Formats: sequence, C-alpha cells, structure tokens
Amino acid sequence: MRAVVIQHEENVGVGMLGPALEAVGFKLVNRFRSTRREDVDAELLVVLGGYMGVYEADRHPFLGEEVALLAERQAFGRPALGICLGAQLLAAAAGSEVFLGKNGFEVGVAPVRWTKEGLADPVLAGVRPRTAVAHWHQDTYKPVPGATLLASTDRYSQQAFLLGDSYAFQFHLELTADEFDHWLVKDAEELSELYGKNVDELRAQIPKLRAAEPENRELIDRLAHHYARVTRASR
Repeated sequence: MRAVVIQHEENVGVGMLGPALEAVGFKLVNRFRSTRREDVDAELLVVLGGYMGVYEADRHPFLGEEVALLAERQAFGRPALGICLGAQLLAAAAGSEVFLGKNGFEVGVAPVRWTKEGLADPVLAGVRPRTAVAHWHQDTYKPVPGATLLASTDRYSQQAFLLGDSYAFQFHLELTADEFDHWLVKDAEELSELYGKNVDELRAQIPKLRAAEPENRELIDRLAHHYARVTRASR
C-alpha cells in the first residue's frame, strides 16, 4: 500500500503519523511541493502543513495542483488525510472557501472541543470531550460541503472534518511535545516580532502536550488503521 506524503516545509514532517502508517502496512512515498500523475491512484494521500495560504496559488502553483489532485481523488472515492494547510487544501477541493481568519493567529497548546458527531465517529469514539493539541495557523475555511464537522475551538469553529473516508485536522495531532517545542525555538524570532507572541509562555505549555501525547498517539494509530481498512475493503 502506498501513502503519498506531500511536504511543504523541510521542518514540517509526518511526526507520529509516519511510524503508525508503516506499522499497518503503508509504504511512505515522499513529495516536496509537487505531485505526480500516479498519485491519483495511491491508496492514501497525506497532505501536510506549510506557511503559505491556499489563496496564494499564483505565487505557489503547486497548491493548485494539490487541490486538483485532492478533488480528483475525492471524485473516485480515494481517501486523503489533511493536516493544517493540508486540511485547508482538502476543504478547497471540496468547494469551500479558505481565507485569512479574523480571530488572529492561533498558536500554542490548547484543547479542541470534539463535536457530538466527532465523539460518535468510529475512529474518534472514546476520546475525551477535549483534547490538548498543538496549534499553528491563522487561515480558516467555511463549512465544507458534504462534510461532518468533528472539532472546534473558541477561536475558530472549523478545526476538523470528515469527508467520505478522508479526515482533515486544522491542528497538529501528529506532533510530539519535543517536535512542537523545536518549532517554537526555531521560529522564536518570527513569533515574537511578527505576531507579538511570548515564546517563553508558549514553551511553558509544552508539558500539557506531553501529558496528552499518549492519547494523541492512540488517535493517530486509529487513523492509520482506518486508512488500512478502507484500502483493503476497496480491493
């Protein structure tokens, strides 16, 4: 089974997701800001985060290519997993509008609130009503046509959705506490000067993510098994 992974930034990788997918039989095929024609037939397409916006396709033509690929796969009933920018691209492929959010930059460790539908979802079932996760985004999107909303926060309502067999997460469920702390340290100057964030305060939230890591890892494992089941059922 092939899982094509589209990466947009060198430091934004698959995190806990990679080992989970490999454990259920997927072979990861990496792409960097690019797609190939054969990716439409891959058993799974994973689209990761990045600093660009979906609406910046004129500056980043590969974004338009990814939206087209996701739309084609959706038409054929082939699953995808979108994380952060990947979630926004999947939303756009389904006909939603992606735009710069009016409620500011959401960054740090904070809980998402699972919806009633999210708590009843077969993959998410059993999760606590609130889950501490890593946030790093300002873009958001309108409700996705045909999708089920799975999670929200007080700042942005559109945080996760299910579309067919495809899941999308605006937040970074895949990150370990150490990985997110590395992001904060690496981009400390940008966070401070561009967004006015206190990096020491953000790093002080890391223990919350570390405490939630076992639960988040279990959710990642459930997602991996979901995609393996979908793949086997389609054969």
